Amino acid sequence: MLGQLNSLIVILPLISQLCLASAQAPGINVWPKPRIMSWPEPQANLLSPRFSITSPNHLSLSSAVNRYLNLIKTEHYQPLVNPSINITTTSSSLHSLFITVENPSTPLQHGVNESYTLIIPAAGSTANLTAHTVWGAMRGLETFSQLIWGNPLLVAVGLYVWDSPLFAHRGLMLDTSRNYYGVNDILRTIKAMSFNKLNVFHWHITDSHSFPLVVPSEPELAAKGSYGPQMQYSPDDVKRIVEFGLAHGVRVIPEIDAPGHTGSWAEAYPEIVTCANMFWWPAESDGVDRLAAEPGTGQLNPLNPKTYQILKNVIDDVVNLFPESFYHAGADEIVPGCWKADPTIQSFLSNGGTLSQLLENFVNNTFPYIVSLNRTVVYWEDVFLDDYVKVGHSFLPPEHTILQTWNNGPNNTKRIVDAGYRAIVSSSEFYYLDCGHGDFVGNDSQYDQPAGTNNGNGGSWCGPFKTWQTIYNYDITYGLSEEKSKLVLGGEVALWSEQADPTVLDARLWPRTSAMAETLWSGNRDETGMKRYAEATDRLNEWRNRMLTRGIGAEPIQPLWCIKNPGMCNTVH
Repeated sequence: MLGQLNSLIVILPLISQLCLASAQAPGINVWPKPRIMSWPEPQANLLSPRFSITSPNHLSLSSAVNRYLNLIKTEHYQPLVNPSINITTTSSSLHSLFITVENPSTPLQHGVNESYTLIIPAAGSTANLTAHTVWGAMRGLETFSQLIWGNPLLVAVGLYVWDSPLFAHRGLMLDTSRNYYGVNDILRTIKAMSFNKLNVFHWHITDSHSFPLVVPSEPELAAKGSYGPQMQYSPDDVKRIVEFGLAHGVRVIPEIDAPGHTGSWAEAYPEIVTCANMFWWPAESDGVDRLAAEPGTGQLNPLNPKTYQILKNVIDDVVNLFPESFYHAGADEIVPGCWKADPTIQSFLSNGGTLSQLLENFVNNTFPYIVSLNRTVVYWEDVFLDDYVKVGHSFLPPEHTILQTWNNGPNNTKRIVDAGYRAIVSSSEFYYLDCGHGDFVGNDSQYDQPAGTNNGNGGSWCGPFKTWQTIYNYDITYGLSEEKSKLVLGGEVALWSEQADPTVLDARLWPRTSAMAETLWSGNRDETGMKRYAEATDRLNEWRNRMLTRGIGAEPIQPLWCIKNPGMCNTVH
């Protein structure tokens, strides 16, 4: 972030010589909105039929250049509302984009410099894109592609962009355990992420419901714990997804949730899993005595040495499959009743042991091992903040630990950073995209209401539905000092899959995820500090439409009439 600020200081004198427009110039749509975009005399010129892109020779960048060159020449996007700008067709057309990368060998990793500068001259046949890294060049290519439209192709000219993300970690979490998603569904999601300048695909691969990942050293986990041989991810599948992510500037972070949410492990190794295949909420029991947070019971037994033999084999293979410095180890929703149901744990507790000591034992046997493999460990916040089962600060050195928050909004984010940890924000009140569709449990008495009444949240614990406006309005560093805000790495929307599968994937994600993408890239306020949700509506309508032309099934946010009649659907004209 400091390097980006220094770059901004260097270019400010140049910017002051231009007619500064807002980060979104009139009549043209770029999503997410660039940090600085100057277009003093909005005009467009023809793009040459022989348009070309010249770039350094780099495997990932060359792949991106070929991809964007094909997109630019074939998309022919027709805006829903035609840009009201001066079209110049008599001067020479734009023939080329020249890309310069200062540090082409910089790998894709957390905190990599993604800034870029794009200059498209009003007069001249060559545009210039300059970036510190190939990953920044990819972000610039995306912006450039959105500045082209029509048939014949037109391109915005006389335009200057300097751009850089506010947050280094901009992600999307997908749960592929509760329902299975094919490889092509995941690839399409990563492609859409790159369109929105997101850079982290958090893959929640396993859970109590299924174990779809084929682990070479423990093949029985998928063979017996998946939904079937056609619903597994082979090492070749993983390689394809990871390489596709790299080509699109998207890191793929694996999550193997443990010790909770591991019922599927019991299909292969029942001896290491407590309370497996039991009814999750025994009749007449209090909520605190249930065996799982939701149907699908089972937790790894921290007292069984075989637990660690199996788990370390899994960790080794996952680290080999995913060349990513972050390893997400889960550790959420450890339910006391499940551990208490096991005889060996009952004996441990009757001799003065505690549930938190069980978790401490588990962390002591796994955390140092993951770190020894040169990984930073990401946990859900529960491992540190849970009311009943948690470990202390001494078990989780902040230099090797990141905590991902999902409860209690900004309050838990503050608790995490106040304790000295880096935070990834996925507050369920704002970023859970599965919310608002009711619940999936059957025989649910909460629906047995008097006729004509409504129980409010439709049975969804995290209802209501998270609208794009709710997501766009969220400030993930709210209430934090400038110093503590630096510990917030960024955010992730989450799609848990109790009620989602490939048939609804695109619509559940987009364009709501686009709303988060912009707030994490350039914020949700204009240059005066005012929230820009009002003007964002028109831009998001256009962006959703453009995503449709790119094969992403994003849901609508307004009737087409509203888009064709700008301002007429506002509350204030």
